Amino acid sequence: MAVGVLDSQTKSSLNGSTLFDRGSLKEQELPPPLRSYLCLTMLACFCPAYPVNIVALVFSVMSRNSYYQGDYDGSRRLGRSALYVAMASIIIGLLVIAITCIVHFTTVIRKATTKSRTKLLNNLN
Repeated sequence: MAVGVLDSQTKSSLNGSTLFDRGSLKEQELPPPLRSYLCLTMLACFCPAYPVNIVALVFSVMSRNSYYQGDYDGSRRLGRSALYVAMASIIIGLLVIAITCIVHFTTVIRKATTKSRTKLLNNLN
């Protein structure tokens, strides 16, 4: 039983399976890199903007699924949407944290000043 060459790029093995020549892999066009921003969306899940960052995570997972199914344009579009929603989630989360800190510390200072004023007035009487 002799091994015959089918064409210049593929070869047939003894068991009948087809082997590809290394030169044919270089000629094939590689898929674009995956940009699903999964790490960024998982980081955004720690921000206190819960409905928004869950949407970013869903977009990121959908982008990965589209990429592995071969829909590279859909994957790029969903990845870009995941990026924008994750950035919005991080900005909203930082605003919520800043507003909460401002409100908390201004009320603590007011309580402290009113307590010290009443204490001072009681000491004067």
